[in-house]
Amino acid sequence: MSETAERRRGGLLGFLRDLIIILVVAFLISFLLKSFLVRSFYIPSSSMEQTLQVNDRILVNQLVPNVVDVKRGDVVVFRDPGGWLYPKAMATTPSPFEKALQAVGLAADTTHDYVVKRVIGVGGDRVTCCDANGRIEVNGVPLNEPYIVIPEGKTRASDIDFDVTVPEGSVWVLGDNRYASKDSRYNQDQPGKGFVAESEIVGRAFLLNWPLEHFGWLSRPDATFTGVDEARAN
Repeated sequence: MSETAERRRGGLLGFLRDLIIILVVAFLISFLLKSFLVRSFYIPSSSMEQTLQVNDRILVNQLVPNVVDVKRGDVVVFRDPGGWLYPKAMATTPSPFEKALQAVGLAADTTHDYVVKRVIGVGGDRVTCCDANGRIEVNGVPLNEPYIVIPEGKTRASDIDFDVTVPEGSVWVLGDNRYASKDSRYNQDQPGKGFVAESEIVGRAFLLNWPLEHFGWLSRPDATFTGVDEARAN
């Protein structure tokens, strides 16, 4: 073999070696991010419209609630506490390739084990529905919720009444598409009585990253909950 051919062969092998190292490092970084910091999820239903729509992908900050407290208004992803979701037989099963990408954090999680809703009450809050104007109240403070969807002909923020006090270490969650969301209201007959333990929360959704036309930050509507903490203190 000529010297030129050997150099070419050595250059190709060096390129392939560097490429493999880069890929391994990239997969490792993605796996670590998925395991401890950021995770991607797929939105399969309309229960959070118009904030989140079917087939959207979101990124979730996994530091919430273990490092950063969960707050009212947060859109959170949590494991099904039991009985919240339809039977798994109705779910789409990802292919082996999709499962591999999900395992290392390179694809959104499409498994039928998680729910996404908005936190309305945290531990110690009293959440009721509804006041004379059809608004939900937290600690007696009526909420003006600009993010919710209410069908034409309806005026209330919820189609059923409820009056609950959230246990410490749990949250009360509702979907933004109020008349098409199987949330805390409809799971009060389950063992958790509609409350979601903070230990079941995977994290807070902070970015809608796909499709690109929906791209944007998922901010917390702090103004909606103005005065709620003060009312509880009183």
